[in-house]
Amino acid sequence: MAVLRVKFTKSKRDKLAQVLWILNWVSVMMGLVLISLGIFLKMEIRKRSKVMASQGTDSVPNMLIAVGAIACGINFLGGKICHDCSDNNRFTRWRLVILPYIICTFFFTFCILVGALMCYTMRSTLEESLYLGLKQAMSFYKDTDAPGWCFMKTTMDELHFEFRCCGNNGFRDWFEIQWISTRYLDMNSKDVQDRLKSNVNGKYLLDGIPFSCCNYNSPRPCIQRQLTNNTAHYNYDYVTEELNHWTTGCRQALLDYYTQIMQSIGFSVLIIWLFEVSVLIGVRYLQTAMENVFLQDDPECESEGWLLENDFVEKAKANFNITKNLHKVDQISTISGVEDPNLDVKKAAYGPDNIPLKAFPIAS
Repeated sequence: MAVLRVKFTKSKRDKLAQVLWILNWVSVMMGLVLISLGIFLKMEIRKRSKVMASQGTDSVPNMLIAVGAIACGINFLGGKICHDCSDNNRFTRWRLVILPYIICTFFFTFCILVGALMCYTMRSTLEESLYLGLKQAMSFYKDTDAPGWCFMKTTMDELHFEFRCCGNNGFRDWFEIQWISTRYLDMNSKDVQDRLKSNVNGKYLLDGIPFSCCNYNSPRPCIQRQLTNNTAHYNYDYVTEELNHWTTGCRQALLDYYTQIMQSIGFSVLIIWLFEVSVLIGVRYLQTAMENVFLQDDPECESEGWLLENDFVEKAKANFNITKNLHKVDQISTISGVEDPNLDVKKAAYGPDNIPLKAFPIAS
């Protein structure tokens, strides 16, 4: 017995073909939506590519663009097939093509599901890429004259202003790097010389932050230098003065921003995947119903459509039972340290081809 059988009259088959023709054209539009989503995500990632390491962050947008392009081609072909299936004579042209088309569409819809899941699993890759990229960008913040890196100061300052963040993990990251260029330091100053000698690798380190890290909503003027010295500023406590500068790290701010975008895109792709599955189910019913009409050679007759044939289900069950029995035999044969004491007797009780000796006539 076939799985999920449905009876179709001539009028129902025609209506199903017309509805599927429309839905396939809607699917073509959804393919364009997938391409647009992929391009949008790619552009958003490219905007911050200066503070990202190349860690495969383009895999998701490239996947969406490729799947969307394939969706346009497959559903365009599906619309043509469904339009011709309303006529039994035109169905014969597609009779040998429609089943491979359904199989290819099945694997294609699986690719759409993979693309949706990739949108939700991209967070860890993106987090690592942002961590490495921001660390490198901060190290070149002072090199405003270095070719290829002179834009990093502007990039980091704009990032601080736009996302209200500071540093990589937080504002204390600036304490660990030299972010002031030596061209703006008085090398004859004793304070500068002492700081260069006392810090690691001769770097000019200080407990200060760039001006772009300042919180413009702070009720007091921004304090950039000696952030950990309470006595250096009037009525100041660096533990509680969180309003003076942004406390959120740029990695977390960017990660939350991209996570929100990818979750929205992933949800949209899941909706498209459900729509594609429903269209695929309808095409399968139309194919089996028209196949039965072709076999009966009566365009006006009733026919049955189904999702799975009985032979397929029976073969799947038989293969499953064979696999299960083989697993049981392997479990019995792999018991270590246990040997049947009657094994030799059992072997002696059987002749060639495992036929019992009792089956052979005893010679007189």
